[in-house]
Formats: sequence, structure tokens, C-alpha cells
Amino acid sequence: MAPSRLSDFGITKRLEGKVALITGAAQGIGACIARVFVNHGAKVVCVDINAELGQSVCDKLGLQNATFIYGDVTNEADVEKAINMTIQKHGKLDIMINNAGILDDPKPNILDNDLSDFERVMRVNVAGVFLGIKHAARVMIPARSGTIINLGSISGTLGGLTSHAYCSSKHAVVGLTKNAAAELGKHGIRVNCLSSHALYSAMTQKFFDFDEDGKTRAITSLEGVALQQEDLADAAVYMASDEARFMSGHDLKLDGGFTVINPSFGLFSKS
Repeated sequence: MAPSRLSDFGITKRLEGKVALITGAAQGIGACIARVFVNHGAKVVCVDINAELGQSVCDKLGLQNATFIYGDVTNEADVEKAINMTIQKHGKLDIMINNAGILDDPKPNILDNDLSDFERVMRVNVAGVFLGIKHAARVMIPARSGTIINLGSISGTLGGLTSHAYCSSKHAVVGLTKNAAAELGKHGIRVNCLSSHALYSAMTQKFFDFDEDGKTRAITSLEGVALQQEDLADAAVYMASDEARFMSGHDLKLDGGFTVINPSFGLFSKS
């Protein structure tokens, strides 16, 4: 297949010389971000609880470009260790990507929801992001530079799309992003959120109805386009690059216009 993106050609190195740590990088969006970042000249550290898959990702990217570190984002010692090992190997951390996240089972009736499941989602999706920001900031503050990108969701803007736990967790990620940006800006650190529409995966199939080509059947204002992992990775490249040097506290939505319109009402309503 012929390359269709600049990052596939490897000719625009927008992250040359930068070091990025990516959580949840053993598969899916995290692995894709790692690949695209390497194509743009970054050295990446992939953190995940799946050691076999995570190491495989790094092997494919080349061990001169990528390093795997086992880590559970809900364990502060693991997050601290991953940051420290990144500094030991590369001498700095320019980019922190808090990508690790989980979904629970779709239970529309709150009476059927268990507290243990709710707390598990919040621990990974919110506490994991908190710990990533905390320990990235620990090494970025003395350097007076760095960028932190938290993976959100349109469920952080709208209700009724996913479970109570997941929706709550992604709203919290947006709020945490804004608060961290407000604090860390004085140290030259940018903090942003990248929120997408539903992306086809084994996890999201539980919640959304997809066509055979991976497009959701949910109506957006952008016709004929299926969201791909590379779309998120390319957006992350921009947010991590010096081109976005004045962007902080922002929730960038890759949603095909989904959150800007109620398709059942108004001038542009669709039947």
C-alpha cells in the first residue's frame, strides 16, 4: 500500500530530538502514536502492563528508537520508575502521553452498575492520568519545558454515549487537563487533551454500532470519513510539536463535527 500521510514518508521530522513517554502503548492508539512519533524523529518509551505486546511494539520500531518499560498506571511506584528510567536513558522528557484507559461493560441502568467497576475505571482513566501528569511535571519543572497530552473522548463533553463510569472519567480528564495547564504554565509546560469520536476496536464495539469499514453509524457532519488511529497520532504530533507552542489547556476534538450539532434539530438536521 502506498503511503498516504506525510509521517509514512518519513520526510517531515516534526519531533526530531524529542523524547516521549506513552502509556498504554502495547497496542491500539498508544502503539500507533509510538510508531508515528518515531517516524517524526522522536525517541519513545512505551509503558504498558502487557509486557509481551509492548516489547513487540518496540522491537518493530527498532530498539534504537523505542524502549519498553512494564508499568501499571494505577501504581505510583511504577509511574515514578518509568519516568526515572526515561531520564536515566535519555536525560530528559519532552512529551508525556497519558493514553492508558479502559471501558467497563455497557450497563445503561445505574442500578445494575457495581461500585467496584466504577472505581476500577476511575482509577485507570483518572488516577492514572493524574499520576502521569504529577511525575512528568516532577522532571519537566526543573527543565522549564515539556508538553503533556491526555487522551480524552467526546464522552468528556457529552452524556449518554457510554457508561456512567467511562463518561465520568473522561469529564474528569478534561477538568484535570485544565487545572494542570493553569498550574504548570508558569513553568513553561503545556497540558492539553485530545478527545476523539468512537474509534473501531474490540473495546468500543461494546458501545457503538460500526459499519464494515469501521465507520460508526452515529451521524456526524463530516460524511464519508472513517476515523483512524493515525488521525489521533497525527493530531498528537501537532500538539507535541513546537508548532503548538502557544496551545495549553485545550481539549482538541477529533469528532467529525459530532459535538457541534444536534443532527435531529435545526437548519442542518438530517432525517
